[in-house]
Amino acid sequence: MRRRDFIILVGGVATWPLTAHGQQPARPVIGFLHSSSPKGNASYLTAFRNGLKEMGFFEGQNVAVEYRWAEGETDRLPALAADLIGREVAVIAAETRGALALKMANTTIPVVFGMSGDPVKLGLVTSLNRPEGNMTGVSFLSTAAVAKRLDLLRELIPTATQIGYLVNPDNFSNELEEVKAAGRALGLQILIINARNERDFDQAFATLTEQRAHALFVGTDPFFFSSRDELTALAARFAIPAFYYLRQYAVAGGLISYGASLDEAERQVGVYVGQILKGAKPAEMPIIQSARFELVINLKTAKALSLKVPLSLQVAADEVIE
Repeated sequence: MRRRDFIILVGGVATWPLTAHGQQPARPVIGFLHSSSPKGNASYLTAFRNGLKEMGFFEGQNVAVEYRWAEGETDRLPALAADLIGREVAVIAAETRGALALKMANTTIPVVFGMSGDPVKLGLVTSLNRPEGNMTGVSFLSTAAVAKRLDLLRELIPTATQIGYLVNPDNFSNELEEVKAAGRALGLQILIINARNERDFDQAFATLTEQRAHALFVGTDPFFFSSRDELTALAARFAIPAFYYLRQYAVAGGLISYGASLDEAERQVGVYVGQILKGAKPAEMPIIQSARFELVINLKTAKALSLKVPLSLQVAADEVIE
């Protein structure tokens, strides 16, 4: 063997084990905090993961995700938040109440929220354009959307005067005041119906029937969203026209929905998380306000309720379920 070949061979043998058995860089870990449960949130998670993929992060390959679900028990959120903080995750994705729990316990780990409220009014950030803290994210509720849903209700049921509004009293959204204001502007009487868990649903619909509500306006809430099958089934059983804020309700059998695209909002949350993993600072990342809104009408449900949907609404709809 020539001396030159021997040196190459020895060099290769000496360095190969270091490369093959050397310690690989640790994968960054993302925390995920939600007040609801995995039930009914499959599309939500898929959109979040798609946003991560756009930034080059693939769960189980080059990034890990630690999930924490409160299962509707919001008093568990502070402990779940503390657990994620204690694990020193690189960034945390959260919805409204999860973000509020994190705000109380953490000022250093970046947080990206997807929420239906106003993050400035809730004290999560100082401004939409420049959050100036460790939090940023996506807001997919607007006053215009709330008013539009009531306008749609009036167009579909012109004789309606008393409207039930289903709200979770533990929700920190400012939507209630917006609903009241929009209702006054249209001359509608708003009947507030509270529900904290599924055990409250039967009584809520019984109250709507007793009060002779002409329709139901379902408030924005993660718990309501994960329980959409139960809510749409009860609306059908009690024959109450119900209006929702996300297309998934209409797909589940709800009458009509109007609001931002949840999938698009959660994709953007994933993108922001990925950008932070690449070095972006949440203090300098403007709050994204969803601009894409969609109207979905379920004609099968309308027929079951003996409601005739005006052709103008059908033409305006982004999706009609027949």
